[in-house]
Amino acid sequence: MRCCAECFGDRGLRRNIIPLHSRATGRCSYCRTSRVAIVAPRELGIYFGSLIDAYRPDPKGKPLVQWFRHDWNLFRHPRMDDSRARDLLAEILNDGTIVRRRFSPVSFPSAVSLSDWEKLRDELMYNNRYFPKETIDLDRLEELLPHLALDADEVPTEWYRARIQPGDIPFPAREMGAPPKRIASHGRANPAGIPYLYLGSNSVTAISEVRPYTGERACVADFRTRRGLRVIDLRSPRKTVSPFILDTGGIGRLRNDLPFLERLGDELTRPVLPQSAAIDYTPSQYLCEFIKNCGYQGVVYRSSVSDGMNLALFDPRLARCGTVTQHRVTRVSVDIAAAP
Repeated sequence: MRCCAECFGDRGLRRNIIPLHSRATGRCSYCRTSRVAIVAPRELGIYFGSLIDAYRPDPKGKPLVQWFRHDWNLFRHPRMDDSRARDLLAEILNDGTIVRRRFSPVSFPSAVSLSDWEKLRDELMYNNRYFPKETIDLDRLEELLPHLALDADEVPTEWYRARIQPGDIPFPAREMGAPPKRIASHGRANPAGIPYLYLGSNSVTAISEVRPYTGERACVADFRTRRGLRVIDLRSPRKTVSPFILDTGGIGRLRNDLPFLERLGDELTRPVLPQSAAIDYTPSQYLCEFIKNCGYQGVVYRSSVSDGMNLALFDPRLARCGTVTQHRVTRVSVDIAAAP
């Protein structure tokens, strides 16, 4: 029996650990993926052993498979139901009983917390914008950022930007980039006067982000970014981070910090009314300025209005505009929810 990285959906296993131990490619015995690097499950025992050490036996807890799904988004493949996941984990650990026992996470101290962020967020919005008294552990946040950094080959090089066309004449390519400094308004990532380039992963996402009305025309420009961008991915931290590159203590601390990282991702996706943008964007602007100060060139985040993703590029010169196409908006979809 052989397993593959697709069984787990973990970046560390896919990009580093399984290629290191694999001696062949073929069809996975568990998720049935073909033409992938395969490995004997027990080759992964040492890595999963460190992960399990971050949990303790607890009759009132949950099986390891459930914790691994919840905490690290493991066993992500559609074929990896609980039964197959248990069988694979038992083979990895050479222990058929441990997968049926119940566990709870070991308690590790956390340097950052949701409550600290909420206090800082409120102060930035309503009290002290430039010299806040509330703080979070920025050193710890800087330590966490590499876990969310995409490798060079994971960052797409083709992106799109849209603008609503006010008349019959489309925008030329030279006007499809970031606005000039003097007229750059508040954005999710940028403060007023500091233009970033906002790009969508496809034309639909780019148009959706400019909030068009039915019947309007939109110009869409394709952009090519430089290869090797240093980009932080805040779409889904539990999918991006890998516990297998850390020791037990590091795994436990990272697990505690995941809700905080998810909250930061929510800041960039949160729907904001135009009339309150100058205030509501302040926390995400603070976050992006910190990420930029740590040497990264952009942030990838979920789109709140489409299934695609967005890139806020801190230096607009890192992308080159190509061709401009015209589109007519034929329908705008609306979803509603009960007001809190």
